[in-house]
Amino acid sequence: MTLDEIIDGFEFLDDWEDRYRFLIELGRTLEPLSDDERNAATKVEGCASQVWLVSQTQRGADGSPRLTFRGDSDAHLVRGLIAILIALYSGRSAQEIAQTDAQALLDRFGLGTHLTPQRSNGVRAMVNRIRSEAARILASA
Repeated sequence: MTLDEIIDGFEFLDDWEDRYRFLIELGRTLEPLSDDERNAATKVEGCASQVWLVSQTQRGADGSPRLTFRGDSDAHLVRGLIAILIALYSGRSAQEIAQTDAQALLDRFGLGTHLTPQRSNGVRAMVNRIRSEAARILASA
C-alpha cells in the first residue's frame, strides 16, 4: 500500500479496534524475509518483539542513492507498523529520510496514545535503524 492509501485507511476508520485490524492487515501485505535475512545484522535491537529490517541502496533516476527497505516481525501488529514505516521511508533518498519525521505521521494516526510504551520504543528503534542507514549513506557521499 502507498502512504496515501494508509493515511486514507486510518482517517476512514474511527474505532480503534478497526484501526488495529487495519494495522494487522497492513502487516500481511509485507513480503516475508528469507531465513538468511533474519540474522543478527538485520535484527532491530530495542523492540519487545523480534523485528528485522533489510535495506538496499539503489540509484534513483537523478543518480542519487535511494534506500529501499523490507522488514518482518514475529508479531502481527508490529508487522503493520513496519509496513507504515516502509511506506514512509522506502524509495527515498538518504537526505529525504533524514528530514522525514515519522513521529508526526504516527501522531496524526493517534498511534502515540494507542501503543504500549514497549511498542512505542520499538517503533523508535526501527526509525533509528532506518535513519542510521540514511546517515551511513550521507557520510559516504
